[in-house]
Amino acid sequence: MAQAPVRTAAPPLSGKPLPFSECVRVGDLLFISGQIGHRPGSRELAPGGVAAETKQAMDNLGAVLARQGATFEDVVKVVVMMADMSEWETMNAVYVQYFAPDALPARSAFGAASLALGARLELEAIAMAPRKP
Repeated sequence: MAQAPVRTAAPPLSGKPLPFSECVRVGDLLFISGQIGHRPGSRELAPGGVAAETKQAMDNLGAVLARQGATFEDVVKVVVMMADMSEWETMNAVYVQYFAPDALPARSAFGAASLALGARLELEAIAMAPRKP
């Protein structure tokens, strides 16, 4: 019998519950919902444009990984959605700082007409789940 998915509720945003799981574990994989560059618990985006939002989104992703006992080393796939693909190089300069150069995950990037809260980008990831003791 297959193991049922384990869902982790998303932390509330500005006191309101969110209608999705922050992370879903299926077997040895973690499926992490999209992360934008908002400050934890608020609807406020990190000021400073796409570089600042990328750093905050990556920090938010790192926090989700940590709550699951994982790290950026466990990430195997990232999807990047951007409001303006001309900002790709700026986003990428921040993004690559979170991974070892010889351990970059597979990645897709594409433009989106608009993102939640007016964000410049959103990142979602798939990671290997730590083994249960």
